[in-house]
This record gives sequence, structure tokens and C-alpha cells, in this order.
Amino acid sequence: MTLETERLVLRRWKEADLEPFFKLNADPKVMEYFPKLLSREESAQMIGRMEAHFEERGFGLWATELKETQDCIGFIGMQVPRFETVFTPCVEIGWRLAFEQWGRGLAVEGAKRVLDQAFGTLQLKEVISMTSRVNLRSQRVMQKLGMEYVPEYDFEHPQIEVGSVIRPHVTYRIGSLS
Repeated sequence: MTLETERLVLRRWKEADLEPFFKLNADPKVMEYFPKLLSREESAQMIGRMEAHFEERGFGLWATELKETQDCIGFIGMQVPRFETVFTPCVEIGWRLAFEQWGRGLAVEGAKRVLDQAFGTLQLKEVISMTSRVNLRSQRVMQKLGMEYVPEYDFEHPQIEVGSVIRPHVTYRIGSLS
């Protein structure tokens, strides 16, 4: 299954996606609000985990390509977080795009299509999104998607070092209309 928008194709991962995915995971601008840059091997392992999530759950973080060039520019999709906090278990929507694609509305465009799948095909009642408190760009994407900030879901991310400026996280939510 693939999802399409006016400018994007969201699809399963393929071998040719590793190099562009590694490049964006090694970009300090893209990874500013993550604990570290990822190596080629770590990027390949992440693709493996994303593919396993699709097999297990029937949805996941889609490889995202530009229709006009067919270049893989990152991912947009949903996953079940692998840690526990006040709002888990849940389904999280997320995105990570190459820096040169920022500012074009692609994250919002792709995420809207993913939410259509979440509330239509998958019949989910709620989707959350989380990010570091200092990551205002991702929070703006969440707001453009119509997501609401949920202060009682604020948390210290258990997979990020205590004392790190990126450890405090905020959470947004959106629910289905039905």
C-alpha cells in the first residue's frame, strides 16, 4: 500500500533509500533535537525497525519521496512508541525530512494524508505527536495539522540523557470526528 498527495508518495522502504536516509540522519540541522547523529549502520537498523513495524501493525513510518524526482526525502507516518509514559500505549504521528525540503509544507501535506488513513482506514480514535519542548518547528507542524497541545502529557523522554535540553517533551493530540 502507498499513500499519495499532490507532491508526495509515501511508500514502504527499499534498498535505494538507505543512502539518502543516512545523509539526513547525519545532518546536524535535521538531527538538532535528537540525541545524536546516526551512522549508516544505525540508519539501516532504523529502516529495519520501521519495516518490522509495518509487518507487525499494518502501518508505520513511510519512506517519503517527491513525485517530481522520485527521490527519498525522509519519512512521514505513524508508529507505536517503544517506551512507557502517561499517555502510552498510543499511536504517534511523526516526520523527518531532509533539510533542503523544509519550509515547503511537505510535512503538513504528508501528515494530513497519514491522518486520513489513521481515522479512515485504521479507525483510530486518537493520534498523538511529541517533540522536544525546544523544537518549535515541529510544534508548528502539529498546530497546522489541527492538533491540540496537552500540558498534562508533558514528560521527560526516558530515552534521552537526564539534564539534556532536549529531554523535556511536549505532546499534542488529535481525535477522530466520529
